[in-house]
Amino acid sequence: MASIASSAAALRLPALLASTCTSSCRALSGSASTMALAQMPRVAAAHLNPVAGFVGAIGNTPLIRLNKLSEETGCDILGKAEFMQPGGSVKDRAALFVVKDAEEKGLIKPGGTIVEGTAGNTGIGLAHVCRSKGYKCVIYMPNTQSQEKIDLLRMLGAEVHPVPAVAFDNSENYNHQARRHAERLDNAVWTNQFDNTANRRAHIETTGPEIWEQTDGGKLDGFICATGTGGTLAGTTRYLKEKSGGKIKCWLADPPGSVLHSYIQSGGKLMERQGGSITEGIGQGRVTENLKPDIGLLDGSLHIPDEESIKMVYRCLDEEGIYIGASSALNVVAATQMAQKLGKGSRIVTILCDGAYRYQARLFSRKWLESKGLVNAIPEHLQKYIVLN
Repeated sequence: MASIASSAAALRLPALLASTCTSSCRALSGSASTMALAQMPRVAAAHLNPVAGFVGAIGNTPLIRLNKLSEETGCDILGKAEFMQPGGSVKDRAALFVVKDAEEKGLIKPGGTIVEGTAGNTGIGLAHVCRSKGYKCVIYMPNTQSQEKIDLLRMLGAEVHPVPAVAFDNSENYNHQARRHAERLDNAVWTNQFDNTANRRAHIETTGPEIWEQTDGGKLDGFICATGTGGTLAGTTRYLKEKSGGKIKCWLADPPGSVLHSYIQSGGKLMERQGGSITEGIGQGRVTENLKPDIGLLDGSLHIPDEESIKMVYRCLDEEGIYIGASSALNVVAATQMAQKLGKGSRIVTILCDGAYRYQARLFSRKWLESKGLVNAIPEHLQKYIVLN
């Protein structure tokens, strides 16, 4: 397996997000200021000065202690606030890296078209990156995704094709339709987020190092998150495992309808995908190329029911003042359970993928919650937040 350093060198990408802001900001004047910047953690340093456009703002998100849950468990439950990315989700990182990968490989020229199959957030990140770089953007997505995501993509200038949600082995799967669309165009590339390992590399080079520095040099016991493409979980796990000498435990969190929890628990047996989840953009029916190199590094996995995820959406809003989507809430549930399993005093990091505003017409609608049988999963004192019909 290639080391972190060699994998980064092979891609020949600049240290886009892992470096301090000196490459994208005005240099500080004076040797004392320069020395202070050099000694400052990258996340803090990145916010000292203006950055170079949208892409310069990607990364370096805060790590938030979830106070109520931390007090309940006697642990530190920490959430990486990816909803504070300029495009609103953790997928901004992957979007930037897959576009940079295409540029580095000469697969796209100025004025070209980026095509992707996505459940929404990668598409939103790509639409932002494409606008900032002057590319056209075409998105294929399952028609089960929230209307808020579809509307936002179109507002960002993307050409959006919602298509029936079918399995990956079906030729009409949204990923295959995106690939064929790119093949029909000149100066176009299908960025293939699920199996393009530039996605994983984004987290080896940025998310992992940021978490390491934000926990005072890796003073943490566990990392856990759900996965769709596999990039966030795999890349962050790879970095934290190598940097800690394997000491940091890394687990997968999985929603209903995904096969990865059973795959890990069975020692590598893929089950047929059954059922579904209210969460969007996570869960998987196969081991992607992004996940494949690092799935063997995972120490465990947890299955998180939708009832627990929706309850945590409302708890985080009420107790922490944090407005997160169901996938983020699932991660928080998983981090809490991991902390309880590792014991009091443990320190766990997870990913707060995006905000609830992309799903609010569903998550805060009584009619929708009733249709999913989830109203009773929300404690009575929290049902005051169900404000939509």
